[in-house]
Amino acid sequence: MTQASPPRLAGIELGGTKTIVTLGDGTRILESHALPTTTPDETLEAAHAHLSAWQAASPLAAIGIASFGPIRVTPDAPDYGTILATPKPGWSNTGVLEMVQARFACPIAVDTDVNAAALAEHAFGAAQGCSSLVYITIGTGLGAGIVIDGRPVHGFLHPELGHIRTRRAPGATFAGTCPFHGDCIEGLISGPALEARLPVHPGKLDPASPAWDEVGDDLSELLSTLLLALSPQRIVIGGGVATRQPHLIERARNRLPAILAGYLPDLDIAAIETMICLPALGANAGPVGSLLLARNVLINEGA
Repeated sequence: MTQASPPRLAGIELGGTKTIVTLGDGTRILESHALPTTTPDETLEAAHAHLSAWQAASPLAAIGIASFGPIRVTPDAPDYGTILATPKPGWSNTGVLEMVQARFACPIAVDTDVNAAALAEHAFGAAQGCSSLVYITIGTGLGAGIVIDGRPVHGFLHPELGHIRTRRAPGATFAGTCPFHGDCIEGLISGPALEARLPVHPGKLDPASPAWDEVGDDLSELLSTLLLALSPQRIVIGGGVATRQPHLIERARNRLPAILAGYLPDLDIAAIETMICLPALGANAGPVGSLLLARNVLINEGA
């Protein structure tokens, strides 16, 4: 008996700095292109050019859009797929789904970039076999996706963990860079925040410099909050800051036992090192996640 070929799927991962457009044979990446995230019209027009070329070669079965947020992710909401108030200049109130639907008639799904990456790490990466995980990306901003029993968490909106405030280290004075909240965790440890608070550019600062200590403390406070609030089996940390500065994760891990103060005795350093890790899929977590969104909407519409 001949096995059916996997559907041709496409994904758009909209990030704060770059956008990745992906063609998949199912969830296997066939082709991928990175584009700068500039204005909505320029960015999506460039993405449409690749999707149209793939569509002309062979019809696309579905498209998944994994976007920075905040974005409406409730399918029955009138503004489903619309980016809400965002620090990204020019993108507030952008109807991303509407702009893609104007070009393509196939099923299209929308979720956050971090929820998509979390789905990918759950299916194929560092969180395989885990019933609960948090995927954090630290880059232009800081976002987190939560997946429970294979499903991303949605509610009133979607998790916006980057904008919570965490306990500061004694004597900390950095005011933060978030235009909404100042010293929320995004305003403290995102890429732009590090450029503002460190004595030199993060890429030029020695990993052993004590200037990193407060940053590691801030990340550790976020991790302790997640452990106590959500009790995830895995916390995966990706994004440009995390992958270029892996010593930050090590600093945060080492600080956690002191913050938890013996309250979760099973979480010794060995357990923490297993639980808190880099993404196994690396930079492909987001693109694979966008293909998973496309696959899932195709399955749901065919159910």
